Amino acid sequence: MTTPPPAVQFLATDGTFAPSAGSDEYLPYIEALSDAQHEQFYRDMFVIRRFDTECTNLQRQGQMALWPPSHGQEAAQVGSARATRAQDHIFPSYREHVVAKIRGVDLMGIVGLMRGTTLGGWDVNDPKNGNFHGYTLVLGTQTLHATGYAMGVNFDGAVGTGNPDTDTAVVVYFGDGSTSEGDVNEAMVFAASYQTPTVFFLQNNQWAISVPVATQSRVPLYLRPRGFGIPSVQVDGNDVLASYAVSAKHLDDARNGLGPSYIEAMTYRIGAHTTSDDPTRYQTDEQLAHWVARDPILRFETFLKNKGASEAFFADVEQEAADFAADIRRRTLELPNPTIDNLFDHVYSEPHPLITEQKAWLANYEASFGGDK
Repeated sequence: MTTPPPAVQFLATDGTFAPSAGSDEYLPYIEALSDAQHEQFYRDMFVIRRFDTECTNLQRQGQMALWPPSHGQEAAQVGSARATRAQDHIFPSYREHVVAKIRGVDLMGIVGLMRGTTLGGWDVNDPKNGNFHGYTLVLGTQTLHATGYAMGVNFDGAVGTGNPDTDTAVVVYFGDGSTSEGDVNEAMVFAASYQTPTVFFLQNNQWAISVPVATQSRVPLYLRPRGFGIPSVQVDGNDVLASYAVSAKHLDDARNGLGPSYIEAMTYRIGAHTTSDDPTRYQTDEQLAHWVARDPILRFETFLKNKGASEAFFADVEQEAADFAADIRRRTLELPNPTIDNLFDHVYSEPHPLITEQKAWLANYEASFGGDK
């Protein structure tokens, strides 16, 4: 087997600008970025990490049933999200917190979802939520949803017209574990057959819960879609500039009617799969140290400092992150507890005798404890 080309990269691990071989076609997207956009990338990553840490703490304190951390994957998410346009549709997995924030979703919708106070989190039809669809805990299904939606975009003629305000792309996020599922492969069959404007964005964080990616695949995962006739590329997922440029190029191709494409962002999940997981049972200290040294936020901070970003800017970002986390904590503590009715009242659109019976049984069971529940 021939040696694959290096992943597309613009920032070396020490934060210096060092484009990789084969990155020339993406360079114009980097050259078009302003200093303000660079600073926004950093702000996005820094604030969401503080949010993520706060939510992890809140879950540990009993305020949520579960929390899926995104620590370490910020560059992949911020770069790709900032490459989207207002009319594009985003189908996430369940840890794309910063993508939701960039698209306008109030992140309390995610907190409420993990707390059980809401069944949907946010209204995807509300324009202020930026066409950001619901989190998907049944892994892989979102690739089918995204491809189906993208087929509809084709049927509506909202692609390849040359109108930058209406031509629409669809981006779907998924992890390396999902690539082993039938859903993802079936989605690629339909995307290729119907030449849908779908960008498959794989965040390869090296672990399918506790199974390493080397166990799942003997070849780089970005090579798999080529068997379906879908062009693909591997990118350094801890380089926000590379993530942005590659995503922008492939989203443009999708909007221009060139069909689906596939991006594998090589990153690492620092910490747990979710708060119900213990990563120390399968991660080694050496693996963790290797990736911590490649932290996407520290890398981009060095880049910005080399470009002359002021200490006042970094202090402002620090304060914004602290204020944002504090506001999330305050609002979370104000949320009501989920009600038992939520388990039953929306299973069917009309009353159902079995559901009614089950709800009555649970009510009687709880009543049997008296006031000491």
